[in-house]
Amino acid sequence: MTRPSTQNRLDEALSRLLAGQATCTDGQLTVANLCREAGVGRDSYYRSPETLKATFAAACTNQTGHRPEILALRQQVADLTRDRKALTRDHGETVRALEHTVKTYADQIQALALANAELAEHNQRLREQLERREPNVTRLADHR
Repeated sequence: MTRPSTQNRLDEALSRLLAGQATCTDGQLTVANLCREAGVGRDSYYRSPETLKATFAAACTNQTGHRPEILALRQQVADLTRDRKALTRDHGETVRALEHTVKTYADQIQALALANAELAEHNQRLREQLERREPNVTRLADHR
């Protein structure tokens, strides 16, 4: 026999499940969901009065016959959940690919900046050598 408070929690959880207003499960009419909704262990259900078990069994029997729209909605929820997971996975793959591309570009920019600095330094040394060897050469204006 269950305590009155536990029995009340089971009754309220059964009412929520039957009304399609589950708070912490997927709303399917199962013993596990009933117990999760009530916040009790399965043993509490099995120790509950036969009236609750009979009501629950009758609800399980009648569930699919009287509420096909609920089954369709559950299927839609399952489909949407599967699609969301696929989109999340695809989004993660896209982000990782973009992060890799950004890192590659950053590495290339760094290498090009270093090469540009080396070329500028080499160019400056060549200009200095030219001025030392041929003092009569007039320097052209920079194109910058």
